[in-house]
Amino acid sequence: MKNVAVMGYGTIGSGVVEILERNKETIAKKVGDTVSVKYVLDLREFPGTSVEDKIVHDFSIIEKDPEVTMVIETMGGLKPAYAFVKASLEAGKHVATSNKALVAAYGTELLQIAREHNVNFLFEASVGGGIPVIRPLYTCLAGEEIEEITGILNGTTNYILTKMDKAGETFEAALREAQDLGYAERNPEADVEGHDTCRKIAILTAMATGHEVNYEHIYTEGITKITDVDFAYAESLGTSIKLLGSSRMEKGVAHAFVAPVMIGKDHPLYSVSDVYNGILVKGNMLGTSMFYGSGAGKLPTASAVIADIIEALVNEDRNVELGWDDQSLSISSMDTMSFRYFVRIKGIAAKRLKEVEEVFGKVEGIELDHMDEFAFLTEVMTEKEYSRKAKELSGIRQRIRAEF
Repeated sequence: MKNVAVMGYGTIGSGVVEILERNKETIAKKVGDTVSVKYVLDLREFPGTSVEDKIVHDFSIIEKDPEVTMVIETMGGLKPAYAFVKASLEAGKHVATSNKALVAAYGTELLQIAREHNVNFLFEASVGGGIPVIRPLYTCLAGEEIEEITGILNGTTNYILTKMDKAGETFEAALREAQDLGYAERNPEADVEGHDTCRKIAILTAMATGHEVNYEHIYTEGITKITDVDFAYAESLGTSIKLLGSSRMEKGVAHAFVAPVMIGKDHPLYSVSDVYNGILVKGNMLGTSMFYGSGAGKLPTASAVIADIIEALVNEDRNVELGWDDQSLSISSMDTMSFRYFVRIKGIAAKRLKEVEEVFGKVEGIELDHMDEFAFLTEVMTEKEYSRKAKELSGIRQRIRAEF
């Protein structure tokens, strides 16, 4: 029997226990032995549940028990998750986590500790929920030079933007609905300001390049400034607006950003809606492949954790080569990146379009009925060039990067 401990019996932790119980025989066949939850670490009690007699409140019980060969961290956050995971690895126990904040902040150190102690630190569930994407990067795509990763990596923001797009809702109304359904936290800042997506694209970039990525160096812009009026323009253009995390690798530099982007119907991520995630990976030999599925949720995310449990226990006596080193990857400035720009500006097109074209050159004008404004689409230019030119025009109300 293989004994494991689960730290945190919330949504994901309870899902892990549920799958270990429901798919017990399938998992045992893959591992070659029965996998049993010996402890569940939580501050709360859970009377009347299957883990009632497994609850512990003291981490040292898990740390010091030689029968526990693996720890599953589903607490979230950095404290006390970081200290507990580090101690578990140093005690010679494998660790699987769903915690993207932990992996983004301390992944380099924890991977090194795992190597030194001949155990495994696995984190498939930290990006894309139940979508297999971390493992394919170090197995199926191991022979590729990854040139680009672009994805819709946050189900909450994608749900909000979908409601604004399909139902014409305002940001505030769509956010309230997401909160009522449990998709968004009461404090949704990590999602709507793009921080969650930023951590995930940092992890994927590190996996793709084999080097450490400091997520704090990645330009990050959320969706709080996107309005229902923007989607009315998008509809007239046959486009949609998605929050993208993107990283393009070139000559040892990552051109990475998180921002709302207007994309056309021919873009593979255009039809990724609701709480689903979609991730495009471009390799120099394979070309572009797409990973799509449930980016969050109890059982989908727990399913990814289970895959890590199986991999660790199958490789119980060796460290699986994955992750990245401590050499910091250079992240380019947002000023150097190029896009088209969708711009909304106060005034009437017939009166101001000439003024706009004197600054931006030839543009495509767009008008909606009964508005005291119009919009235009620029040609491709760098962020720095756009910023310089935009200062020459008064009355700009909105700017969204566009890729179509």
